[in-house]
Amino acid sequence: MKLEFKMPKMGESITEGTIINWLINEGDSFEEGDVILEVATDKVDNEVPAPSAGTLVKMLFGAKDVVPVGEVVAILEVSEEANGKAKETKPSEVKVEKAKASKRPKPVQGSNNSTEKFSVSNSNAFFSPLIIEIAKEHHISFEELARIPATGHKGRLRKSDVFQYIEEGRPYKFVQAVAQQDPTAYRIPQLNFDKGTGKVIEMDRMRQMIADHMVYSKHTSPHVTAYVEADLTNMVTWRNANKVPFQEKYGERLTFTPLFVEAVAKAVKDFPNINASVDGNSIIVKEDINIGMATALPSGNLIVPVVRNADAKDLKTLASNVNELAGKARENKLAGDDIKGSTFTISNVGTFGSVMGTPIINQPEVAILALGIIKKRPEVIETEKGDEIAIRSMMYLSLSFDHRVVDGFLGGSFVRRVADYFEQFDTDRKI
Repeated sequence: MKLEFKMPKMGESITEGTIINWLINEGDSFEEGDVILEVATDKVDNEVPAPSAGTLVKMLFGAKDVVPVGEVVAILEVSEEANGKAKETKPSEVKVEKAKASKRPKPVQGSNNSTEKFSVSNSNAFFSPLIIEIAKEHHISFEELARIPATGHKGRLRKSDVFQYIEEGRPYKFVQAVAQQDPTAYRIPQLNFDKGTGKVIEMDRMRQMIADHMVYSKHTSPHVTAYVEADLTNMVTWRNANKVPFQEKYGERLTFTPLFVEAVAKAVKDFPNINASVDGNSIIVKEDINIGMATALPSGNLIVPVVRNADAKDLKTLASNVNELAGKARENKLAGDDIKGSTFTISNVGTFGSVMGTPIINQPEVAILALGIIKKRPEVIETEKGDEIAIRSMMYLSLSFDHRVVDGFLGGSFVRRVADYFEQFDTDRKI
């Protein structure tokens, strides 16, 4: 019996997936649960298992094809019993296994309506929605698209043309448009650097995605960084005294991270304009406060799992969320929905021993907070007896913000408020 094998749904907001690789060929047999297909969504790769035992008759899509959820991607041949069982399973119910990082960069600059066709200056070229979607995924501007050699009918740009161009290293990436040249504008010099010799290590998919995301962020947002220092002595003292009772009572480890998330969420409520993104000439101030936590994976790559609605959760729930997400990250088990929807990000560079950092904004957010190492230092403090020198647990905080929409007053006031919440921590707080 023939069975239509459809693109499964891999998250609440996922509407399509990109086929990375078929793990079997046409004519190959498989058992129920065998992984037959790898699919990439926005940031996560998924291994899709077979719904039943059978044989792959025909592939309808190949590697790098973008396929909507529910679309038939292959024809399988299975037993009549297995066919009936598989038909009862909706695409959204197909189990998707093993989350890994994937390369799905952020959109290219241009119109917000990806279904339109666009003309390019100095060109009569028009681009299909599929070409525009691929361009968005790889940060290819419309001016750059116009320079790609087209092999389609009447000079139309084909999908294969774009992927071939990407494989060739995007030679026109930094070419300036002749008609738009400005004699006062900065030009990227075409220099040939001696990159030296040594061991060549190919970037994995996640490292490529991180590289694209960081370059895109620096290109998009004019970064400014503000610094403050905070006295965390009260927080450190309370946490050290309560971490064991907290774990005994709730069964959760009490790290500093949920305490940091709690304070940052409170500061975001005080300064809601820091919890925003930019859409053209508009600023979108987010209603939800979803705190992203920059987290190192075993591979050394970085990913940002998200604590949703952090302002509405108590410390027990925050600790549970943080521990669960950190555990998933260590085991490479983060799902697509675990790393979506952050509105503000923190990066605890102190865990690596760094005194402070200058973080790059996690697009499309407008600010990111780096937390340095907590270090004991002699500090001058005011007491009833006057100024005294005491050993205090100090930390540097650094906030990078998008100067298009966040000015120094907002950025400085926000990071100072976070430091105030750290310093004013209640040492009599009950767990």
